[in-house]
Amino acid sequence: MSIDSSDTESPVIIVGAGIAGLTCAVYLKQAGIHALVLEASDGVGGRIRTDQVDGFQLDRGFQILLTAYPEAQRLLNYSALNLQSFRSGALIHDQNQWLTLVNPLQEPTAVFQTLASSVGTIGDKLRIAELMRRTQGSSTDELFQQKPSTTRSFLREFGFSDQIIERFFRPFFGGVFLEDALSTSSNFFEFCFHMFFKGEAAVPANGMGAIPAQLAERLLPGQIWLNRPVEQVNGNTVRLVDGKTLTAKAIVLAVDGAQAAALYSGSDRENGKPFQPAFNQTTCTYFSAPKSPSPVNAKKLLMLNTQAHSVVHHLAVMSDVAPTYAPEGHSLISVSTQNLPNLAPIDHTTLASQIQQELSGWFGDEVQHWKHVRTYTIPDALPAYNPEQAGENVLRQPLQLIEHLYQCGDHTAYPSINAAMQTGREVAEMITHRL
Repeated sequence: MSIDSSDTESPVIIVGAGIAGLTCAVYLKQAGIHALVLEASDGVGGRIRTDQVDGFQLDRGFQILLTAYPEAQRLLNYSALNLQSFRSGALIHDQNQWLTLVNPLQEPTAVFQTLASSVGTIGDKLRIAELMRRTQGSSTDELFQQKPSTTRSFLREFGFSDQIIERFFRPFFGGVFLEDALSTSSNFFEFCFHMFFKGEAAVPANGMGAIPAQLAERLLPGQIWLNRPVEQVNGNTVRLVDGKTLTAKAIVLAVDGAQAAALYSGSDRENGKPFQPAFNQTTCTYFSAPKSPSPVNAKKLLMLNTQAHSVVHHLAVMSDVAPTYAPEGHSLISVSTQNLPNLAPIDHTTLASQIQQELSGWFGDEVQHWKHVRTYTIPDALPAYNPEQAGENVLRQPLQLIEHLYQCGDHTAYPSINAAMQTGREVAEMITHRL
């Protein structure tokens, strides 16, 4: 995926080979326009990458694909990805007891177990059904056009008790939003809630990195240049760090807002400025174990922790969901931590030891036999999306900055794979119409 050239002209140059940039390139190719994609790193995917380590597949941070995403359904080949699904629900660790909440729509035999669970009151469970009906009756655009509040305020106004908010909604959706205060916009919460109940949470058999790899495979050889960091975008010219200059009729900034603002220093900058969101942060620690710690009746359920100031926010046995994530005879366990202040330099060995000590209270002494595989500290894991950022339209940020310059990515809309794909597609449609 590398071409050496000093001065090259292309109809479209896309800066960034993440999900948004690859989506844009695929749709442009379908329209007969072969864009050149410039990627600074050694692989495609942006924030969605999978590493192979000692026979394990390690996603760079705990990530899932919601199969109900309309843009993913429109573009991805799910069969080729060989998706492996989590069960719909959660196993919740709350003060030395285990609580189970399972979606009875997907597992009808669990309806009585769910009703009897002390995760919430009977009224809470009826309100979940009411919320399901509410979100199913609204389109994505309609959900995002509602006046937003914080997710916590929305849940309280909807009538949910503090019991279910603290035992389920905060640990579960705090893991989705990567923030435990539930300050994320309520319309994004409703969108996510609808997606979880409409479809499945899944991972490709070959890791989340299989998603951008599938998109890259649809492009022509030579369309993607790896290890080609861009230094500056000025007018219709892109200057690479190695000194090469490229020109194009249209340029797409498919990088995050901070990177886009740093690159875009042209004379027309005052007419359009990339949006720079704040980011929510996370740390993901992987362990290898001789066997899965999941109870037999709770396989493939995400495990949540109700203790907000713990080093364990949630845990997933990835090899239970997708056996290909671990070599035969081993289990792969993913533990997410969200409360490390500012993700300052962390001693990964110390953090892994703290996690094992805490999880010994969950699973017993067997945890001490787990082996630390790798830890990922991700300061820019997910764009923050609070009510002040949530505008009246799904695409509040303009995708066309000036005549020839565009931007795409979930930071221009709402944080998700769906938004990255949607903005990539819409920029491709705008460029196709223009050219």
